[in-house]
Amino acid sequence: MVFLGWMSLISLSTAWHWFVPTSSDGRLIGSRSLTETCKEIAASVSSASMVYDKVSVNYSKDISHWASSSSQIAECSFEPGTSLDVSIALQILGKTRTPFAVKGGGHASNPGFSSTTGVQIAMSRFSDITYDASSQTATIGAGLVWDTVYAALEPHGVNVVGGRAPGVGVAGFTLGGGYSWLTNQHGLTIDTVESFELAMPNGTVLNVTAASDPDLYFGLRGGFNNFGIVTRFTLKTFPQSQVWGGPIVYTANVVDLVNQATANFVANITDPKAQIITTYNHVFGALVAAELVFYDGPSPPEGIFDEFLAIPHLLEDVSTRSFLSLVQASPSNTIPDSRAIFNTISVLDYPVSLLESIVNESVFWGQALAQSGAWLTSYDVEPFIPSILSHSTTPSAYPPSRNRGLLPLNIYFAWTPPTSDEIMQQAIRDSAAHLRHLAIAGGQDVADAALYSNYAIFDTPLSSIYGDNLPRLHAIKAAVDPTNVMGLAGGFKF
Repeated sequence: MVFLGWMSLISLSTAWHWFVPTSSDGRLIGSRSLTETCKEIAASVSSASMVYDKVSVNYSKDISHWASSSSQIAECSFEPGTSLDVSIALQILGKTRTPFAVKGGGHASNPGFSSTTGVQIAMSRFSDITYDASSQTATIGAGLVWDTVYAALEPHGVNVVGGRAPGVGVAGFTLGGGYSWLTNQHGLTIDTVESFELAMPNGTVLNVTAASDPDLYFGLRGGFNNFGIVTRFTLKTFPQSQVWGGPIVYTANVVDLVNQATANFVANITDPKAQIITTYNHVFGALVAAELVFYDGPSPPEGIFDEFLAIPHLLEDVSTRSFLSLVQASPSNTIPDSRAIFNTISVLDYPVSLLESIVNESVFWGQALAQSGAWLTSYDVEPFIPSILSHSTTPSAYPPSRNRGLLPLNIYFAWTPPTSDEIMQQAIRDSAAHLRHLAIAGGQDVADAALYSNYAIFDTPLSSIYGDNLPRLHAIKAAVDPTNVMGLAGGFKF
């Protein structure tokens, strides 16, 4: 898996709680230069929240994303400090029909999903983490990244089902489903959510549980920001000891051995504590394979990972370590101002033949797109055991069916010129369609397999993600947001 960071924009001056009008050189100017919406939000919220203009340090941070293609120049940014202030802002945005966006950790790959030219809501002030030993839960603010959560819970000897990559935000990851190093044992992240604190478009704040509002609870588990803005999540916690694992990097001449080891792992390893991610990267003109190995314990049983360790490798950082250390040991492939897009298919198996085709795709598109500025074409093979969706019997927006465990393939392209955006987006669509065709031709019954929304490209049909759940989601959306306030924000919309 490849994990990115993006340098914040250089900021020019300070900002004020009251939205102070300034010119490009920081001088005060007339209020007519500002949108009435930004001013109204600033005047209406409490002192716990702030609105920032374009020359402030906070504004630059608020609009920046992991990939530069996911950022836009907003009219202003709003950092709410209370859930009630979020609801107040939503009422104003709905009344004025102002476009807005909600940014948690800023790791969205789809353009416009968490950015806007209107009002950028940045959830960074929701950074609280509260562990309750009596209920074995942790309440986590929507502005956090998983690294911070793991660090806070480590002294308590517990963990949550969260992200596998450094810098990934809690909110989008959870609201989309959440595949984790702990998913084999405990399910998706949404399977471990006890409650959502939800700021509603009508100005109220709800604590949504399976008992209090089964429809909203269903919709929020995989349905993103269609029903309001989640400000906090209460998740189940699980005992966490030291783990074993880390990255291994291989050169192109041993890729066939990596393919065989991966296929053997998928076919034979049933220990739920053992996981891998096999990544095939065509990076700056060269094919490189990377293996992330993980065991939820200080050392794995003999034989589980021996085949990977025996392959000659370029680099290795495998050891007994904390869970946080393992996540942060993951490789990071990034360059300044890099642009990015994800896409995905869902499969049931990774035989050698499919893995060989994935390698071929990485090389083909890496070479074909180089002249358009691509520096990375990456394919992340993420196997899980078949029972991963059996950990919850409570229906959820995603996945539409829990009858079988699906394996998401994360396809990721990175480039630098903005003029190549459409070229890269079409190429990644073509690559996903080709691999899906090969999986079906190879006998896999995945023609109607649901796609994982956190990896799906922005124009993926809703039916391909939510299947037969879509009518219910439309009905819930109409009931809780009849004027479609949340439709003013980006994302997959019901």
